[in-house]
Amino acid sequence: MARILFLFFALTIFSTSINAQDMYRVTADKLRVRESRDTKSKIIGFIPQNENVAVLDASDAKFYKVKFKNGEGWASKDFLEKIAPAAQPTTPAASTATPNTQTPAAQGSEDLYRVTADDLRVREKADANSKIVGYLPKNENVAVIDSSNTTFFKIKVTNGEGWVSKEFLVRVSPVKPAAPKSTIAASIPQSSKNYTGIIFIAVVALILFTILYFSFKYASGNKLIISFSVIVILVVGYLCYITFIAEKVVTGTFSSSEDVQYKTFNFKSKDSVTVSDAYNDSVFTSKYVIDGDMIKLYNQQNTIMLLIRDEQTLIGEGFTRGTFTKR
Repeated sequence: MARILFLFFALTIFSTSINAQDMYRVTADKLRVRESRDTKSKIIGFIPQNENVAVLDASDAKFYKVKFKNGEGWASKDFLEKIAPAAQPTTPAASTATPNTQTPAAQGSEDLYRVTADDLRVREKADANSKIVGYLPKNENVAVIDSSNTTFFKIKVTNGEGWVSKEFLVRVSPVKPAAPKSTIAASIPQSSKNYTGIIFIAVVALILFTILYFSFKYASGNKLIISFSVIVILVVGYLCYITFIAEKVVTGTFSSSEDVQYKTFNFKSKDSVTVSDAYNDSVFTSKYVIDGDMIKLYNQQNTIMLLIRDEQTLIGEGFTRGTFTKR
């Protein structure tokens, strides 16, 4: 009987330690939980960002079986970050000894970079479409082991190696005051100032007022000609205003029925849009700007561009190619 009780307590303690190692943190804004390990299966719930969940099955290549407050379901592994288990006495000593014995101070200062994005994606290859193998939090320091690529840097982290966009890394040493500012600015959409429209409006206004002046001067009091001139001037002036001066505003939800990565764009406010990512089975929120007829927003390394055709239709450019209609 004593042996049975001992085995029972030993198994209990062992299973508890395994569960502690299987806790993960959600990195997406709102992670979808599906009924089965299929992107087309029924959505049974959502898990908010930074929520901790227990992973019950991690054998699938794309989805993890998780336990959350509504029960159990399957979620994309790309947006679950494993939480380190409780530290054991030997772990800190090993991790503390590693930098001192392997990396001299001079070498660390040469290749040490700081992350400027909130959750920087680490990819398997130096390709924006390659598999995401992890995330790096903002202000994390990482070692760059290959900076020969013009777009991506190869980095080394505690759980392996991967590639990240160089736009979201700023060198820690030597520190240049202007460098962090320029790097952060690169991650924010910028609209270019174009004064061509204002100059054109000024020229048109000058011509229209000249026509109006001569109409009053040489119409000999003919009210029909004067009225017609005034109406033409007002119509042309209004069309020029809405075309060249008035700011374009996009509101509502635009969606596409085509097989594209970004399925819906929900423009909630003047500069904020919520995007549904079908490939990664997630939803994220981004800032955007309208530059002429073009909407620009960023999703980590990817620049998303949408052309405003009219109030009901947006046209995706580049890898976002497709037609999005207002619903």
